[in-house]
Amino acid sequence: MISRVLVAMDGSKITERALEFALEAYPDAEVTVLTIIGEPSGMMGEAVGLVFEESREQGTEAARIVLDRASELAGEDRELEGIIGYGSPASEIVSRAEEFDTVVIGHHDSSVADRLFIGNVAHKVVRNSPVPVTVVR
Repeated sequence: MISRVLVAMDGSKITERALEFALEAYPDAEVTVLTIIGEPSGMMGEAVGLVFEESREQGTEAARIVLDRASELAGEDRELEGIIGYGSPASEIVSRAEEFDTVVIGHHDSSVADRLFIGNVAHKVVRNSPVPVTVVR
């Protein structure tokens, strides 16, 4: 039985659909919404660190908006836990997945170039998650 569900949201319509799916498919489960603030990689150089604190504050504000929207979608009858992660979306989702029975994520269409250079979050999560993953399109 699924009792704890992790839903990754980034504020897009497809991740809103992922949350709606999770709420409908697992009506009795505890649902946790994870939104992630990306952090600069080492390849971006030291100068990025000077600007990062301000952008991290802006990212946290944007993440709270995503979590507020998640609560709105859930309605008054359903309580959600919201958490903010920092770093690579795929890595954050996978590292937290073991605390849950399943993960629900949205799948963004991406170009071949995006998949080659950036990678696809959904693909990485499906490949590396220690628990089952549902991908909503």
